[in-house]
Amino acid sequence: MGDAVEVRITHNAAASRFETHVDGHLCVAAYDLDDGVLRMIHTEVPRALEGRGIAAALVRAALSHARTHGLRIAPVCSYVRVYMKRHPETHVLLADGYTV
Repeated sequence: MGDAVEVRITHNAAASRFETHVDGHLCVAAYDLDDGVLRMIHTEVPRALEGRGIAAALVRAALSHARTHGLRIAPVCSYVRVYMKRHPETHVLLADGYTV
């Protein structure tokens, strides 16, 4: 455990989340989309998978999607705020009124 894993992230637009399955567990970064703003509301990785870089991969996928589609990010989820704070290059994606 503790080793980073390569994961295949999919965008499940119908469920408003980015997701992956690792070792039979569902891992997600959920959002709401409103008026060009991707409100990142929840990131969840089961405890058994923590520390393997899965949450970071989910958030990277969401931010990449936002960048590609001209969306802004509202980092409501505490993990997303921490991720963006650690990666200053993502600050250009912040929606008006949001800081990290």
